[in-house]
Amino acid sequence: MGYQNTIAGMQDTIAGNGAPWAAIDAQSAARMRLQNRFRTGLDIAKHTAAIMRRDMAAYDADPAQYTQSLGCWHGFIAQQKMISIKKHFGSMKGRYLYLSGWMVAALRSEFGPLPDQSMHEKTSVPALIEEIYTFLKQADARELGMMFRDLDTAREAGDTVEAKRLEHAIDNYESHVVPIIADIDAGFGNAEATYLLAKQMIEAGACALQIENQVSDEKQCGHQDGKVTVPHEDFLQKIRAIRYAFLEMGVDDGIIVARTDSLGAGLTKQIAYTQEEGDLGDQYNSFLDCEEVDPASIRNGDVFLSREGKLLRPRRLPSNLYQFRAGSGEDRVVLDCITSLQNGADLLWIETEKPHVEQIAGMVDRIREVVPDAKLVYNNSPSFNWTLNFRQQVFDAWEADGRDVTPYDRARLMSADYDATELAAEADEKIRTFQRDAAARAGIFHHLITLPTYHTAALSTDNLAKKYFGEAGMLGYVKGVQRKEIREGIACVKHQNMSGSDIGDDHKDYFAGEAALKAGGANNTMNQFAA
Repeated sequence: MGYQNTIAGMQDTIAGNGAPWAAIDAQSAARMRLQNRFRTGLDIAKHTAAIMRRDMAAYDADPAQYTQSLGCWHGFIAQQKMISIKKHFGSMKGRYLYLSGWMVAALRSEFGPLPDQSMHEKTSVPALIEEIYTFLKQADARELGMMFRDLDTAREAGDTVEAKRLEHAIDNYESHVVPIIADIDAGFGNAEATYLLAKQMIEAGACALQIENQVSDEKQCGHQDGKVTVPHEDFLQKIRAIRYAFLEMGVDDGIIVARTDSLGAGLTKQIAYTQEEGDLGDQYNSFLDCEEVDPASIRNGDVFLSREGKLLRPRRLPSNLYQFRAGSGEDRVVLDCITSLQNGADLLWIETEKPHVEQIAGMVDRIREVVPDAKLVYNNSPSFNWTLNFRQQVFDAWEADGRDVTPYDRARLMSADYDATELAAEADEKIRTFQRDAAARAGIFHHLITLPTYHTAALSTDNLAKKYFGEAGMLGYVKGVQRKEIREGIACVKHQNMSGSDIGDDHKDYFAGEAALKAGGANNTMNQFAA
């Protein structure tokens, strides 16, 4: 509904309530309604699910239409990211948010900083989703409020052309509210626990939930050792639980991202249940590291499998975990992905140990032989040493092509000594085009960085502390922060405005009229940033 139509609707509502409502201004009420387009988290989930579905279809038609996100650990960080995107690119199209379980554990737990092992309070995840959307809605209210003020100024000046332009811009306003892909870890328990948490996350606004095939109570960060996977049926129960949660909440096109950690996980807690040769449980068990057993050598407590008339003993560790065969990771990943897509997942996530386009593509090619439109969400992880990885990839390619690599020490390629070399330049170019190349070759629909704002917060704080507490003193802040904010047009240089001061003044106008005691007067120091 357009701006003028919203005003007209409010006029009818106010008129219909007679004299008691005579003091209510239709235009002010219409503005408040437009500034709060999304009433509930479910409104957001439905809106953003539709965005993701359109983007997925666009990618299927053209892999150059891939999407991106950055992980955010606070609503303000997410808000500033989206404001920045709108400022620099003019549109939110293809730009999402990622909610990282790692950052929730490390930064949002009441226990204090925790490793990524699902030890944090599960309710902290929907709480962060709700917080992020609160800040994004506030960004809408702030920007629309400034547009309304500009519209009033244009009208007062009699500038009808500018007024019409602003009315058109308001009617076609693009919200800062974008999809969140939210990490539900391994579900924080059994399928029922997964379903209950999924409902809370959806109700908070999440349209896309990412779940991994690790054992919930043994969960590890995907880039650490000691990962333990579950048989397929256990994982599929949780995928179904999430789908039921989406359907119950009325978000019929919600997105499920099925993550497999099998590439780096060499252990399982269970031997899968199997009824007949070749079924899913039997396929899972076929990857177990087993030894053929002579019945005469049976030991106390041994567990056995029967396959092709042979008695096999799976290798069991003192932890009571079972070991997979070395080198079986890629085959397990392919089976995990196909099975997930065939049982209700929409997107895949393959956790790898390095960012290598051809490694990912090799697995995706096999998956697409069975599910042709398979698509990935991929973690452009800060756990990878991108510089070293890509320099080594270029080194290996040069060596395979017979080029002279004697000036380079492969193990020391991270050294700044190589920064100005041709090899480093080629590696940087491959890093620059990695997302585009992987989207085209390896089926990656969505590229995300899980923990970028964790690192940027640490880096910027280090830079400020070094300057401010050193010889630079106050100049360390002014030159390193405030002056850059002013020069680069960072919105929060006017931090009072960013925190909602002007929105509050507008409301005071609506509620109190001439009696309003407003903050934005001549003595507001924020006016110093108008120049």
